[in-house]
Order: sequence, then C-alpha cells, then structure tokens
Amino acid sequence: MYREQSLPIINPATGERLGTVPVVSPEEVPGAVHAGRKAFVEWCQVPLAERLKALGCLRQCILDNIDVIVDKICINTGKTRMDALTAEILSTVDIIKFYEQHAPVFLSKQKVKTPWLLWGKKSYVEYKPMGVVAVIAPWNYPFNLAVVPAISALAAGNVVILKPSEVAPLVGLLVEDLFRQAAFPSGVIQVLHGGGEVGQALVQAGPDKIFFTGSAATGKQIMAAAAEQLIPVQLELGGKDAMVVLADAPLERSVNGVLWGGFTNSGQVCMAVERLYVEADVYSEFLDRLLARINTLRQGSGKDGELGHMTDPRQLEVIDAHLRDAVAKGAKIICGGLPSDAADSMLVPPTVVVDVDHSMKLMREETFGPIIAVMEFKDRNEVVELVNDSEYGLSTSIWTRDLNQAQAVASQLITGNVVVNDIMVNFANPYLPFGGVKSSGMGEYHAAEGLYAFCHATSVIVDRGIRVNELQWYPYSAEKYEHFKNLIRSLYGRSSKLLQAVVSAVRLYTYKP
Repeated sequence: MYREQSLPIINPATGERLGTVPVVSPEEVPGAVHAGRKAFVEWCQVPLAERLKALGCLRQCILDNIDVIVDKICINTGKTRMDALTAEILSTVDIIKFYEQHAPVFLSKQKVKTPWLLWGKKSYVEYKPMGVVAVIAPWNYPFNLAVVPAISALAAGNVVILKPSEVAPLVGLLVEDLFRQAAFPSGVIQVLHGGGEVGQALVQAGPDKIFFTGSAATGKQIMAAAAEQLIPVQLELGGKDAMVVLADAPLERSVNGVLWGGFTNSGQVCMAVERLYVEADVYSEFLDRLLARINTLRQGSGKDGELGHMTDPRQLEVIDAHLRDAVAKGAKIICGGLPSDAADSMLVPPTVVVDVDHSMKLMREETFGPIIAVMEFKDRNEVVELVNDSEYGLSTSIWTRDLNQAQAVASQLITGNVVVNDIMVNFANPYLPFGGVKSSGMGEYHAAEGLYAFCHATSVIVDRGIRVNELQWYPYSAEKYEHFKNLIRSLYGRSSKLLQAVVSAVRLYTYKP
C-alpha cells in the first residue's frame, strides 16, 4: 500500500506549494507511545513549580516570536493577521499565564467535609496525572487548539503526543519548534506529523487519554476505536451555533456581533454563527442594517484584510452543496454565494441566505464557511424550540436589553455555552469551562476543568487508627441492628432528632457483645 512520505505545505491564498513536512509511518507510533511512558516516569515526579516554569518558558518563546508565528499561521491557513494574532496567539498565552497562576491551587489536595458519622477521619481529593495523552488537533485553529490542550496535560503532569492537522503542517512544525525552544525534557512532548493513518495508529497504540478536536464524524470513529481498550476520550467537536435577536435588542451592536461572529476566520469556527434567528418586529430593519455593513468589509489576507481565505479546499464542496440544497428548497441568496470560479478560488464572499427552514442542510449540518442563514421568529417559545432543534449544542448568543429575559431563555437552551449581547467570548474567559453537548462533544477544558480533564481524581479518607473497631464492623447482633435502625430514623426521618441520633451513635461506638 502506497503511503505519502511527506505532507505538502500549501498557501491557500495563492495555491503555492511552499515545501513539505516529513511524516512518520504508522509503524513508528507505538515506539513514540513507549518513549512517552518512559518519560512519564520522571516527568510526573517533577514538582509542579518546575512544570509551570517550563510553561512560562514556552509562553515567552511565543511572545518573542509573535510576528513569525502570525506569518506562518497566515501562510498555511489563509486567515487574516488579526485573526491569527488574537484568536491563535492571545488566547493561547492568556491561558498559559492563567495556569501558571492558578494550577497550584487547582492541583493541590482539595480538603472536603467528612460527615459526623465518620467522626475522627479527614477527607480530601488528590489529582494525579493519567500518563500518555494523545492530542489530535484540527486545521481551523491549528496553533491554539494544539497548544492549549497540550500545555493543560503537561501542567497536570502528563506527557503528550501531539498529532497536528495534515492540512496545516507548517503550523505543526512551528508548534514543535516552540516546544523544543522551551526545552521540555526528551519524550515529554512529541509531535507526530502525518495524515489520518497516523492518527488512527495513535489511537490504537493505547495512550492513557485521547483529546480530539474536529468533526463529529471523526470523533465518533475515534471513540469507537478507543472503546476497544477503554481509553477515556474527550471530544471537542463541531457546532451549528445560533444567534437570537429579540425585538428589544441593541440593533447596531447586534449587527456588528453577527458580522464578526459569522465571518471571522471566514466562518471556519466551531462557534461561528450559522443560524440567525431574528424576531419578526425587527427582522426587516435588522436585515437591511446587516447587508449595509457587509458591504464595508475588506476581504483578503493582507495586512488590512478582515475576511481571509478558506483553508481546506474540500470545504468549498460542503458550502456549495448546502447552498444548492437550500435554494432548491426555496431559500434565497441575497448576498454573496460561491463565485463562478470557486474551484480556483479560496476566497468565499460573505453570504446571507433568507427564506430558510429546518428541512435544509444549511440549517442542520455544519457548513463551516462565511454563510449566515437568517430565519424570522414570532415569540420566545418558538425560538427556544428552533435553537434546540439541532443535533449540535456548542454555543448560542442572545441579544436583548432585558437581561432577565435573556437569562430565562438561556436556561431553556440545550447547549454548552451561552453568551448575552456578545459572541464567542466564553472561549476567551479562562475561568469558564468550555465544551459542547450532543454532537458538539463531551467533556470540558479551560478553567480548573482543563487540568482535571487530564487527571485521575483519587478520593482519600484518613483515620488515625486509634480506635480498635468501627461501628459498622463485626460483630453483628440484633441489639446492634436496633441501634442502627434508631440512628437512621433519627437522622433521616421527617423531623430530624439529633440528640437521639447522637445517643444511638454513642451506643454503637461503645457497643460490646
């Protein structure tokens, strides 16, 4: 069977082939996992302060090379420089700094209460690293979505095997070089370049945890394969995110919000606005404002570009199929649409589609392009039903001046993240856990959960060992049974009788057959 020996580095903005990246063979992957296990023996014993010092060194390496990193991200993905700077670099160094400051608290032994029936004991939770963590990263944010899960696992004491996206191999090389500059010990962070067969081999090699970001279809395949070895899996998958504009929304801000939320990174964002629901009273005005603002956007990947290029040419086929299906079922494209030479161009104009309904692929499947489908709704109950009518559940934004109403709507939505009068910012708050529900994934990262995701939680109870017996130990007797029955009734009956419970407990502790 023929296997590629290298991955091409393509500039999607020009189509130019800039070089290649050597790949590993699937047969080499088990050796990498073995090397990781050997490195884990020492790395998990390294004091947390030293592990965080290594993360700080990585952060400084990123800061020292900002322009180089931005250039390479843009060259290999086609996104704008501002998108690369803010969504890739800013969000990455922010969460590294966050863990440098807060990991000592998150990963310390967490004391918990002990019920008085377990008198004389102390209880706590200890967080221990899992071992070898496989991180399989996507192409839409190939820097942030590779580095952040990797550093989270490393901070928790794990070693990491990173498989970057084959669509953005230059960024994979960049990430590998930055970790090398940060001088992590040998085997602690390994980067395996390759296509799907390398990712498949990595899953089959039996890591101790798999963290995957990508499509729901691939996530299901990884989960099925991991189940054969009972490997825990965390999935950060796609979305079909909705934006809800109520009649009392601040319209100018809402228009600016959907403009950025739908078109940043040319819509190649799992949290991008793909479904826009606008209340009937303001539907026409909102649409007019939106179309007027779209005409002011600057498209291109240059220094002043606001909408960059598509990254993966295969995504053009998805966009085309969704638009054709929608039009065939009665929808209208009132702005944009694929250019006639789309096969030769990765620059898709910002597109707005109206007269849509939930029978269309455009409203049900992830499009992952600069396409916004707009639908009118009549009342709050209807829009809640529409938003929840999706196999995805990643993020939803609600726009209104009535914050009580916004929170009431938020409580009814089946989604991992909600934001009111803003867009996508949940991901930017390191104090908040981030993750999706339904086909948008399982598990959370960022915040404390981002470290616990890569830990075993061990529950510990400590007794000083002074007493020779415990109340529930042998010997059993009818008298002891009655004492226990009285204790249970006193504690958990309709009216708690604490004094009687204490008396029963004392009798049990002092019971002698």
